Amino acid sequence: MIELADISKTFKVARREAGLGAAVKALFKKEYDYIRALDKVSFSIREGEMVGYIGPNGAGKSSTIKIMSGILTPESGECVINGRVPYRDRVDHVREIGVVFGQRSQLWWDVPVADSFEMIRDIYEVEGDTYRRNLGELTELLNLETIIRTPARQLSLGQRMRCEIAASLLHSPKILFLDEPTIGLDSVSKIAVRDFIRNINRERNTTIILTTHDMQDIEALTERIILIGKGRILLDGSLEQLKKNHAGGKTITLEFRGQPPELRPGLFWLERQSERAVIGVDNGALTVSAAIAHLSAHTEVTDLSVSGISTDELVVRLYQEYGI
Repeated sequence: MIELADISKTFKVARREAGLGAAVKALFKKEYDYIRALDKVSFSIREGEMVGYIGPNGAGKSSTIKIMSGILTPESGECVINGRVPYRDRVDHVREIGVVFGQRSQLWWDVPVADSFEMIRDIYEVEGDTYRRNLGELTELLNLETIIRTPARQLSLGQRMRCEIAASLLHSPKILFLDEPTIGLDSVSKIAVRDFIRNINRERNTTIILTTHDMQDIEALTERIILIGKGRILLDGSLEQLKKNHAGGKTITLEFRGQPPELRPGLFWLERQSERAVIGVDNGALTVSAAIAHLSAHTEVTDLSVSGISTDELVVRLYQEYGI
């Protein structure tokens, strides 16, 4: 459904020093830097798949999304989506995609949201019955009944983002690109947006590509992640497998009475206090259940909890491993 092969993109950026003298000099001689935003990026995404596309700022995420949505043209490589090249077949391509940029709006600022929806309907030439069905479903699922007649400038950020997502789906796209869709949202709004994204993926089989710095979004929504850094694809795999490969073991926090337990091979002290300890588990040498059984047999346990690496910690480790 989505195939990218050796996509590259370079941007020419003007540079100058601060100050009036440098400004005058730049009038006669400009200096430029060339930024390699994408360097032979390749991946494929199946129909109905939901993928997290992650990386630090400046890694190339938004440039990739803009190429896949037809906004940018790469200097080399090939991008084919549903049998079309986005930047050559823009009109036909945009009928089958929806795009949400968390920091940009497709709603008209001074008119009610309902009027913006009507204009979007005319732009995409959505049939009346399809439009009314989609509008009713989206209004109910995203809880827009009380805000749809309010001008976009008077909405809170969370309300506007729900409207932005609805606007991107009015024409029943097969693919949805989400670039930071929950940026700045409160916890209630984030959960509502995540639930909605899961529903349209499950019920409509909509293919979703999600770029975000919020790892809770990635963990809640995606099973596969693609890591990009310095314009190159560094990693592509399931989130669960990445955690297994990079977790480095589990941690047991133990509260007990009396003497601390003797540790067997595969267990090691991370922290030891009176009647409380944090113990590391080497997953290659010992299972967590065996570790708990050993500790329970060698001390009077009053409380015990097991924790693993968080998604945020995993991503930090990946950034450090790949030097990005």
